[in-house]
Amino acid sequence: MGNEDETANPGDGEGPVRAVTVEPFLIEAHAVSNARFASFVKATGYVTEAERYGWSFVFAGFLTPEQVHASPSAERTPWWRGIEGAFWRAPEGPGSTVAGRERHPVVHVSWTDAAAYADWAGRRLPTEAEWEYAARGGLEQARYPWGDELTPRGQWRCNIWQGEFPVVNTMEDGHLGTAPVDAYRPNAYGLYNTVGNVWEWSADWWAEGESRVMRGGSYLCHDSYCNRYRVAARTANTPGSSSGNVGFRCAASP
Repeated sequence: MGNEDETANPGDGEGPVRAVTVEPFLIEAHAVSNARFASFVKATGYVTEAERYGWSFVFAGFLTPEQVHASPSAERTPWWRGIEGAFWRAPEGPGSTVAGRERHPVVHVSWTDAAAYADWAGRRLPTEAEWEYAARGGLEQARYPWGDELTPRGQWRCNIWQGEFPVVNTMEDGHLGTAPVDAYRPNAYGLYNTVGNVWEWSADWWAEGESRVMRGGSYLCHDSYCNRYRVAARTANTPGSSSGNVGFRCAASP
Protein backbone atom coordinates (compact mmCIF):
# COMPACT_ATOMS: atom_id res chain seq x y z
CA MET A 1 0.00 0.00 0.00
CA GLY A 2 0.98 3.64 -0.25
CA ASN A 3 2.41 5.85 -2.96
CA GLU A 4 5.60 7.82 -3.48
CA ASP A 5 5.40 9.01 -7.11
CA GLU A 6 4.87 12.56 -8.37
CA THR A 7 1.16 12.52 -7.54
CA ALA A 8 1.72 12.03 -3.80
CA ASN A 9 0.78 14.96 -1.58
CA PRO A 10 3.70 16.08 0.62
CA GLY A 11 2.79 15.86 4.27
CA ASP A 12 -0.04 13.38 3.78
CA GLY A 13 2.03 10.35 4.69
CA GLU A 14 1.14 8.35 1.58
CA GLY A 15 4.57 6.76 1.41
CA PRO A 16 6.71 4.89 1.52
CA VAL A 17 5.27 2.08 -0.55
CA ARG A 18 5.25 -0.91 1.78
CA ALA A 19 3.95 -4.43 2.15
CA VAL A 20 1.08 -4.75 4.63
CA THR A 21 -0.76 -7.89 5.67
CA VAL A 22 -4.44 -7.84 6.59
CA GLU A 23 -6.53 -10.60 8.08
CA PRO A 24 -9.59 -11.78 6.12
CA PHE A 25 -12.39 -9.21 6.33
CA LEU A 26 -15.71 -8.23 4.79
CA ILE A 27 -16.45 -4.77 3.45
CA GLU A 28 -19.61 -3.27 2.03
CA ALA A 29 -19.94 -2.70 -1.69
CA HIS A 30 -21.43 0.77 -1.15
CA ALA A 31 -21.12 3.72 1.16
CA VAL A 32 -23.99 3.92 3.64
CA SER A 33 -26.95 5.63 1.96
CA ASN A 34 -29.44 8.16 3.28
CA ALA A 35 -32.08 5.45 3.34
CA ARG A 36 -29.97 3.11 5.45
CA PHE A 37 -28.97 5.86 7.85
CA ALA A 38 -32.63 6.86 8.16
CA SER A 39 -33.42 3.29 9.25
CA PHE A 40 -30.76 3.56 11.96
CA VAL A 41 -32.13 6.88 13.20
CA LYS A 42 -35.71 5.57 13.19
CA ALA A 43 -34.73 2.47 15.15
CA THR A 44 -32.56 4.21 17.73
CA GLY A 45 -33.53 7.88 17.88
CA TYR A 46 -29.88 8.75 17.31
CA VAL A 47 -29.04 12.45 17.03
CA THR A 48 -25.94 13.29 15.00
CA GLU A 49 -23.25 15.64 16.19
CA ALA A 50 -24.16 18.19 13.50
CA GLU A 51 -27.66 18.29 14.97
CA ARG A 52 -26.32 18.68 18.51
CA TYR A 53 -23.90 21.43 17.47
CA GLY A 54 -26.61 23.10 15.40
CA TRP A 55 -24.60 23.51 12.20
CA SER A 56 -22.30 21.84 9.66
CA PHE A 57 -20.13 22.82 6.70
CA VAL A 58 -21.85 23.18 3.30
CA PHE A 59 -20.18 23.92 -0.04
CA ALA A 60 -20.84 27.58 -0.93
CA GLY A 61 -21.80 26.68 -4.49
CA PHE A 62 -24.97 25.01 -3.17
CA LEU A 63 -26.10 28.09 -1.25
CA THR A 64 -27.98 31.27 -2.07
CA PRO A 65 -25.99 34.53 -2.13
CA GLU A 66 -27.78 35.53 1.09
CA GLN A 67 -26.67 32.35 2.83
CA VAL A 68 -23.09 32.81 1.65
CA HIS A 69 -22.88 36.38 2.93
CA ALA A 70 -24.53 35.52 6.25
CA SER A 71 -22.45 32.44 7.11
CA PRO A 72 -18.88 32.09 8.38
CA SER A 73 -16.27 30.50 6.12
CA ALA A 74 -13.49 28.07 6.91
CA GLU A 75 -10.16 29.87 7.31
CA ARG A 76 -8.13 28.20 4.56
CA THR A 77 -11.02 26.83 2.49
CA PRO A 78 -13.46 29.72 1.99
CA TRP A 79 -15.74 27.60 -0.21
CA TRP A 80 -16.93 25.89 2.97
CA ARG A 81 -19.62 27.76 4.92
CA GLY A 82 -20.89 26.96 8.39
CA ILE A 83 -24.65 26.68 7.93
CA GLU A 84 -27.00 26.58 10.88
CA GLY A 85 -29.47 23.74 10.59
CA ALA A 86 -27.42 21.72 8.10
CA PHE A 87 -27.35 18.01 8.95
CA TRP A 88 -27.76 14.68 7.20
CA ARG A 89 -31.49 15.08 6.51
CA ALA A 90 -31.11 18.73 5.41
CA PRO A 91 -27.74 18.63 3.65
CA GLU A 92 -27.85 22.21 2.31
CA GLY A 93 -29.47 23.64 5.43
CA PRO A 94 -33.06 24.53 6.35
CA GLY A 95 -35.50 23.89 3.53
CA SER A 96 -33.32 21.26 1.85
CA THR A 97 -34.13 17.57 1.91
CA VAL A 98 -32.80 14.17 0.90
CA ALA A 99 -36.04 13.32 -0.92
CA GLY A 100 -34.96 11.83 -4.23
CA ARG A 101 -31.50 11.19 -2.78
CA GLU A 102 -32.33 8.11 -0.74
CA ARG A 103 -29.69 6.12 -2.67
CA HIS A 104 -27.06 8.83 -2.30
CA PRO A 105 -24.45 8.52 0.46
CA VAL A 106 -25.36 10.03 3.79
CA VAL A 107 -23.27 13.12 4.55
CA HIS A 108 -22.78 15.48 7.51
CA VAL A 109 -21.84 12.46 9.63
CA SER A 110 -18.91 12.66 11.99
CA TRP A 111 -16.58 9.78 12.79
CA THR A 112 -18.51 9.34 16.02
CA ASP A 113 -21.80 9.13 14.11
CA ALA A 114 -20.36 6.61 11.66
CA ALA A 115 -19.02 4.44 14.47
CA ALA A 116 -22.42 4.53 16.21
CA TYR A 117 -24.16 3.36 13.02
CA ALA A 118 -21.60 0.60 12.51
CA ASP A 119 -22.06 -0.66 16.06
CA TRP A 120 -25.86 -0.71 15.61
CA ALA A 121 -25.46 -2.65 12.36
CA GLY A 122 -23.13 -5.21 13.97
CA ARG A 123 -20.20 -3.95 11.93
CA ARG A 124 -17.26 -1.58 12.25
CA LEU A 125 -15.31 0.97 10.27
CA PRO A 126 -12.51 -0.43 8.09
CA THR A 127 -8.88 0.14 8.91
CA GLU A 128 -6.84 2.14 6.43
CA ALA A 129 -5.10 -0.99 5.20
CA GLU A 130 -8.39 -2.82 4.72
CA TRP A 131 -9.90 0.14 2.89
CA GLU A 132 -6.94 0.50 0.50
CA TYR A 133 -6.72 -3.24 -0.14
CA ALA A 134 -10.40 -3.32 -1.04
CA ALA A 135 -10.31 -0.10 -3.05
CA ARG A 136 -7.47 -1.38 -5.23
CA GLY A 137 -9.62 -4.26 -6.41
CA GLY A 138 -6.65 -6.58 -6.81
CA LEU A 139 -4.49 -4.15 -8.81
CA GLU A 140 -0.96 -3.49 -7.59
CA GLN A 141 0.14 0.15 -7.34
CA ALA A 142 -2.49 1.36 -9.83
CA ARG A 143 -3.45 4.99 -9.35
CA TYR A 144 -7.21 4.38 -9.45
CA PRO A 145 -9.43 1.39 -8.68
CA TRP A 146 -9.59 0.65 -12.43
CA GLY A 147 -6.00 1.45 -13.50
CA ASP A 148 -3.73 4.43 -14.11
CA GLU A 149 -5.83 6.46 -16.57
CA LEU A 150 -8.45 8.76 -15.07
CA THR A 151 -10.90 8.55 -17.98
CA PRO A 152 -10.22 5.36 -19.97
CA ARG A 153 -11.72 5.65 -23.47
CA GLY A 154 -13.02 9.05 -22.44
CA GLN A 155 -15.35 7.60 -19.82
CA TRP A 156 -15.68 8.99 -16.31
CA ARG A 157 -15.37 6.33 -13.62
CA CYS A 158 -15.82 8.53 -10.54
CA ASN A 159 -17.58 11.64 -9.26
CA ILE A 160 -15.11 14.52 -8.90
CA TRP A 161 -14.99 18.19 -9.95
CA GLN A 162 -14.48 19.09 -13.61
CA GLY A 163 -13.88 22.67 -14.73
CA GLU A 164 -12.49 25.53 -12.66
CA PHE A 165 -12.64 24.94 -8.94
CA PRO A 166 -14.53 26.30 -7.03
CA VAL A 167 -16.53 28.42 -9.47
CA VAL A 168 -17.36 26.28 -12.53
CA ASN A 169 -18.25 22.60 -12.52
CA THR A 170 -18.94 21.36 -16.04
CA MET A 171 -20.40 18.13 -14.62
CA GLU A 172 -18.82 15.97 -17.32
CA ASP A 173 -19.20 13.02 -14.93
CA GLY A 174 -22.94 13.68 -14.68
CA HIS A 175 -23.11 15.03 -11.13
CA LEU A 176 -22.83 18.37 -9.36
CA GLY A 177 -22.99 17.06 -5.79
CA THR A 178 -23.21 13.49 -4.59
CA ALA A 179 -24.03 10.59 -6.91
CA PRO A 180 -25.94 7.42 -6.00
CA VAL A 181 -23.89 4.94 -4.00
CA ASP A 182 -23.91 2.50 -6.93
CA ALA A 183 -23.05 5.03 -9.64
CA TYR A 184 -20.37 4.08 -12.20
CA ARG A 185 -18.97 0.60 -12.53
CA PRO A 186 -17.53 -1.26 -9.53
CA ASN A 187 -13.92 -2.32 -9.18
CA ALA A 188 -12.85 -5.93 -9.60
CA TYR A 189 -13.85 -6.71 -6.00
CA GLY A 190 -17.36 -5.33 -6.59
CA LEU A 191 -16.92 -2.09 -4.63
CA TYR A 192 -18.54 1.12 -5.89
CA ASN A 193 -17.21 4.67 -5.60
CA THR A 194 -14.13 3.99 -3.52
CA VAL A 195 -12.71 7.19 -5.00
CA GLY A 196 -14.71 10.36 -5.50
CA ASN A 197 -18.30 10.99 -4.35
CA VAL A 198 -17.66 11.24 -0.58
CA TRP A 199 -14.73 10.90 1.74
CA GLU A 200 -15.00 7.77 3.87
CA TRP A 201 -14.04 7.56 7.54
CA SER A 202 -11.65 4.81 8.59
CA ALA A 203 -11.00 3.29 12.01
CA ASP A 204 -7.43 4.60 12.22
CA TRP A 205 -6.03 7.66 13.94
CA TRP A 206 -3.88 10.15 12.02
CA ALA A 207 -0.24 10.34 13.10
CA GLU A 208 -0.68 12.79 15.97
CA GLY A 209 -3.65 10.91 17.40
CA GLU A 210 -6.10 13.82 17.36
CA SER A 211 -7.81 13.18 14.02
CA ARG A 212 -9.23 10.15 12.23
CA VAL A 213 -8.13 9.15 8.75
CA MET A 214 -10.45 9.60 5.77
CA ARG A 215 -9.96 7.95 2.41
CA GLY A 216 -11.11 8.23 -1.20
CA GLY A 217 -11.66 11.91 -1.97
CA SER A 218 -15.01 13.46 -2.86
CA TYR A 219 -17.10 15.20 -5.51
CA LEU A 220 -15.21 18.42 -4.66
CA CYS A 221 -11.74 17.06 -5.42
CA HIS A 222 -9.96 18.73 -8.35
CA ASP A 223 -6.40 18.38 -9.58
CA SER A 224 -5.77 22.11 -9.04
CA TYR A 225 -5.87 21.80 -5.26
CA CYS A 226 -6.81 18.27 -4.12
CA ASN A 227 -5.87 15.27 -6.25
CA ARG A 228 -6.82 12.90 -3.46
CA TYR A 229 -9.21 10.86 -5.61
CA ARG A 230 -6.55 8.14 -5.75
CA VAL A 231 -6.50 4.87 -3.83
CA ALA A 232 -3.30 5.76 -1.95
CA ALA A 233 -4.40 9.29 -1.00
CA ARG A 234 -5.43 10.16 2.52
CA THR A 235 -6.44 13.03 4.75
CA ALA A 236 -7.92 13.41 8.23
CA ASN A 237 -10.32 15.36 10.40
CA THR A 238 -11.28 15.48 14.05
CA PRO A 239 -13.79 12.81 15.12
CA GLY A 240 -16.55 15.35 15.76
CA SER A 241 -16.27 17.13 12.42
CA SER A 242 -18.87 16.91 9.66
CA SER A 243 -19.44 18.37 6.21
CA GLY A 244 -21.43 17.84 3.06
CA ASN A 245 -18.82 15.62 1.41
CA VAL A 246 -17.98 13.07 4.10
CA GLY A 247 -19.66 9.68 4.55
CA PHE A 248 -18.55 6.12 5.31
CA ARG A 249 -18.89 2.41 4.54
CA CYS A 250 -18.73 -0.45 7.00
CA ALA A 251 -16.55 -3.51 7.35
CA ALA A 252 -16.72 -6.64 9.47
CA SER A 253 -14.68 -9.64 10.44
CA PRO A 254 -15.90 -12.91 8.85
